[in-house]
Amino acid sequence: MKVGHRCAIALAVLSSITILVTVPLAAWQETPTEAVVGVQVGEAPSAPSAGQGSPVQSPAAEGSGSILATVLSVDGDGVPGAQITLTNASTLQHYTLLSGENGEFAFSGVPPGSYLIAVEAKGFEPYACAEFPISTGQVYEMPSIQLSIALQRQEITVRPTEVIAQMQVKAQEKQRLAGVLPNFYTSYVWDAAPLNTKQKFSLTRRDIFDPGYLLGVGVAAGIEQANNSFAGYGQGAAGYGKRFGAGLGNRLIGDFMSHAVFPSIFHQDPRYFYQGSGSLQSRLLHASSWAVVARSDSGHSMPNYSYLLGDLTAAALSNLYYPRADRGAGLTFTNFAIEVAGRAGEGVMREFVKKHLTRNAAGNGKP
Repeated sequence: MKVGHRCAIALAVLSSITILVTVPLAAWQETPTEAVVGVQVGEAPSAPSAGQGSPVQSPAAEGSGSILATVLSVDGDGVPGAQITLTNASTLQHYTLLSGENGEFAFSGVPPGSYLIAVEAKGFEPYACAEFPISTGQVYEMPSIQLSIALQRQEITVRPTEVIAQMQVKAQEKQRLAGVLPNFYTSYVWDAAPLNTKQKFSLTRRDIFDPGYLLGVGVAAGIEQANNSFAGYGQGAAGYGKRFGAGLGNRLIGDFMSHAVFPSIFHQDPRYFYQGSGSLQSRLLHASSWAVVARSDSGHSMPNYSYLLGDLTAAALSNLYYPRADRGAGLTFTNFAIEVAGRAGEGVMREFVKKHLTRNAAGNGKP
C-alpha cells in the first residue's frame, strides 16, 4: 500500500508539471495579427504593404491608428488616381497609395508618431500638409485636401536685337525668284529687327557677289546692245563687254553706296518691307514711294537719303567710264532719274509680283 500511494503521488506531480509547461509554449507559438498600411477605402486588408520601391514590414494592428481623407479639385469634385504619400517624420519611412473613384483614401495600421502627407495628381499643383501626430488607436479624419489647377508654364527665349536681325537676314538670303535670282532685299517680316552696320555691309556683299546678280547685269547689257544704247561702245562682243562693265559699275557703286555706306551714316534700313495687306491704293502708294521714303533704324519713316545719294553718286561716277559723247551733266541726271524711277517700279514689282515667284519667303507682310 505504501508503494502504491507513493506512485499515485508521483503521477499527480508529473501531470501538473506537464500542464504548466504546455500552456506557455502554446501561447508563445501564436502569431500576432498584422494590419495593412496603404489600403484604399473599401478594400479588405490582405498582405502587409509599404512604400514604393522597397517593401517594409507593416506594424501590428494592435495599438495602431488610421488616417482618412478625400482629395478634391477646386470645383469640389473628387480626384481619382491621385498619388498620396504618407511619411513618418522621424524615421522617414513612407507609404504610398492611389485615391479611389471619388478621391477617397485611407491608411490603416499606422504606428503612433508624427506624419506628413503629400499628394500629386496630373493637371494639379503638388500638395503637402503640415506635420501632424497620430496616437495609439486614433482614427484621424483629415479635412478634405483641395488641389489647385496646375499653372501653364511657357518658356520665352529673349535674344538681343542684333541676334534676331541676323537670324532674319539668314532667312532672307534663302529668298530667290524662281529659285535662281536673289531677292535678299525684300523683308516679308513687317516688323523685322533693324540691321546694324556690320549686317548692312554683309548683306550687300552677299547680294552683289551672287551669280544671279551678274545674270541681271548681263540681261540689261544685252537689251542696251539690242537698242544700240551708248553707241560709242559699238557692237559685237567688245561693245557688249563695255556695256556689261558699265552696267556692273553702276550697280556695284549704286548698291554699295545705297545699301551699306549711306544707310549706316543716316541710320536707315535699305530693305523693302512687303505690306501684302490693305487696300490696293495703300499698297501701291507704299510700293512706289520706296524710292524716296525709307524706314529708319528706329522704325520711323524718313526721306530716303541713302538711295537718293547712292544713285546720284553712281550716276556722277559713271562719267568716268561711259563714252565721251555721252558724258556730262546730262548723263549724270539721266542715270539718276533712271535709277529713281527704276526703284519705284521695283517696289511695285516686289509688292505685287515677286512674292508669288519667291521661294522660301520668310513671312507674310503686315498683319
